[in-house]
Amino acid sequence: MFRLFKRIPLVRLLAVAKLALVAHRHLQRLDADERRQLAALVRRGPSMSREERAELRSLVGKLEPLTLAYRTADAFSPVPLPRRMAGSSAR
Repeated sequence: MFRLFKRIPLVRLLAVAKLALVAHRHLQRLDADERRQLAALVRRGPSMSREERAELRSLVGKLEPLTLAYRTADAFSPVPLPRRMAGSSAR
């Protein structure tokens, strides 16, 4: 399957677009100020203070990373994934 991605650029482009749509749905859980703050914290990188790291954890938690991982895997899986893996918010 991965050889197919190398040979057909359109498939790769579609995969990236699908991933972007899944991620976009999760980013919409943050309001505009929270998205700006998340971007600012990520740009700071490891030089964040303890309070900034706590704020980053809080913002990432709102993105529901486990549900995001499930939806991403489900989008690319050739067979449907079990719903019990989705968590409560993916249903």
